[in-house]
Amino acid sequence: MSEQPILELRGVTQEYPLPRRGLLGARPMLKAVDDVDFAVAAGQAVGLVGESGAGKTTLTRMLTGVEQPTSGDVLFEGRNIWTSGQDHWLNFRRSVQVVLQNPRSSLDPRMRVGHSLLEPLRSLGIEGDHRARVAEVLGQVGLDAAALDKFPHQFSGGQLQRIAIARGLMPRPRVLIADEPVSALDVSIQAQVLNLLKSLVTDLGLGLILIAHDLSVVAYTTSAAAVMSGGRVVERGPPLELFRAPQAPETRALVDAVLTVERGLAGKALE
Repeated sequence: MSEQPILELRGVTQEYPLPRRGLLGARPMLKAVDDVDFAVAAGQAVGLVGESGAGKTTLTRMLTGVEQPTSGDVLFEGRNIWTSGQDHWLNFRRSVQVVLQNPRSSLDPRMRVGHSLLEPLRSLGIEGDHRARVAEVLGQVGLDAAALDKFPHQFSGGQLQRIAIARGLMPRPRVLIADEPVSALDVSIQAQVLNLLKSLVTDLGLGLILIAHDLSVVAYTTSAAAVMSGGRVVERGPPLELFRAPQAPETRALVDAVLTVERGLAGKALE
């Protein structure tokens, strides 16, 4: 694994204006993210975990360039994406892709899968043998060519998430951001999708950012994790250590929220 981060946040803060409380006085501000550092390198899977409202979505919007932070730097290959010029920005846009939580809402129901896979190449102006690239990516996610002529409603949830991952891989990204990629799936399918993401990190040398509210999912998939609460990172470390010996109260609350068979058999499921 490379030690040099591909994608990095340094001291980022994001504030949003709130409605005025009166005609006079300063406009109040909501600090959604407060002085956060975060990074991922090639061949590394990093988790970002926290409860709803912790600031994960805002951080994701800065990682993907959707929002510019109020302060701090967003660095891709060591250069600030907001000040390094159009060529660097375009390279960043091609190199950082997102897989969303619900593949049914992220895929156009009127569009065949083959067209959906080509869309990133067309929108980003990527040239080359598109047909060969589609075939290559389908193999990487474990789907066959028959999927190309079907519509999203013809697939199960797990298959749709594989298609969504395939679409994210089409531009040959260096970083894949998976935002709650298994929370909408049956438990029996979750491990298959997480194993696929792990294999892509190993086989392609991708940097993976896995965003979740479930610390057990992050512990299964990543080698490093950051716990967010109230817009700040409250604890960092290997996820298994965070899972077994949490230090911050917010991390302990996430661990206690994980459902396990052992707790149920011990009669603690309703405590």
